[in-house]
Amino acid sequence: MRRRFAIATALALPACAMIPESKPPFGIEQSPEPSYDSALAAGVMAGPSVASLGLQPGDANAALAAFVASCSWLTTKDDRSGLTVPADWQAPCGVARNWPSTRGAEFFALQFETAVVADGKAFATGYYEPEIAGSRTRLPGYDVPVYRVPDDLVRAWPEGTAEHEKTGRAPLGRYDASGKFVPYYTRAEIEDGALAGKGLEIAWAKDSIEMFFLQIQGSGLLRQPDGSVMRIGYNGQNGHGYTGIGGVMRERGLLGDGPGQYPGSMQGIVQYLRDFPEEGRQLMRLNESWIFFRELTTDGPLGSLGIPVRRGDSVAVDPRFVPYGAPVWLDLDRNVADGLWIAQDTGGAIKGANRFDTFWGNGGDSAEIAGGMSGRGQALVLLPKGVVARLQASSSQ
Repeated sequence: MRRRFAIATALALPACAMIPESKPPFGIEQSPEPSYDSALAAGVMAGPSVASLGLQPGDANAALAAFVASCSWLTTKDDRSGLTVPADWQAPCGVARNWPSTRGAEFFALQFETAVVADGKAFATGYYEPEIAGSRTRLPGYDVPVYRVPDDLVRAWPEGTAEHEKTGRAPLGRYDASGKFVPYYTRAEIEDGALAGKGLEIAWAKDSIEMFFLQIQGSGLLRQPDGSVMRIGYNGQNGHGYTGIGGVMRERGLLGDGPGQYPGSMQGIVQYLRDFPEEGRQLMRLNESWIFFRELTTDGPLGSLGIPVRRGDSVAVDPRFVPYGAPVWLDLDRNVADGLWIAQDTGGAIKGANRFDTFWGNGGDSAEIAGGMSGRGQALVLLPKGVVARLQASSSQ
């Protein structure tokens, strides 16, 4: 998604099998590029015992269910953080599959130890699954296209790229009429019709502003005229960088507490975009990133592990610093986010050690909680027992 996409970053501002690579979360603060490229490089220390954390039964039981769902990833995929190997997770995953669902706290205390990555100082934002008006077919008033991934969106190295510059993955782009590889269409070009008439529409939204923020989340629900719901999820991105319009608006003095300023919240930003439609349109176009979608038939939006993320249980992380699927303990100045989370998603603005984006589901108070989530405190990564000692022994050699 969620990894989709943190409300506090969008204001300040997922690989094969259609796993998001850089789904931007919806939040105010863009994370700086970290100084280290992995948790191992940032440094790992032993933390307090899991038993001393005072896990709440309901929280631990829900985290146990989310952990079990993540085990197929943990036990088969490489860990980019350098903290674990798949074999480390075999024992806890084997136990978890048969463990009583009402004894989660005991399970985590028996199977895990805590680790402090870098200084352990956490910053967490929030994201959610928005619901907006939409239709599978174009109807009067439903004019905002929801596109699938275009066939001409490919990865390649531009002509003239030196071999030593070909590091990492090739950039996204397209081949123009002359056969030259060029950047893909920007948000402005797509809005102006660059993809129109190519049969890429999987649905149509009613409101361009709502669709803009659904793209930032990376997934959402389209409530159709007959009352039915269509779930759509991240399926790709155009290769252009993400710009949080909230940060731009702050720089321009549009957001704040002064006379004539709008509140620095999602609601304040949306109100400005509606009050000044042309200025708002140009602001949204500063975010050149465009998200492509596919229809989902799951009971929740999919995170980076390819499984549905859950309210209050799933958190987006930088997988270079937290193993995908690992439990995470947060103790923040926003108490609603305190407790156990499972790392099941990532996001383009979630970078570095102890940077998290908490998922709050859909409907009810989800948008309110996610929109107000900007919590600071401490984070612990839970690792299978014995891993921390092994890491410390290895680092001392």
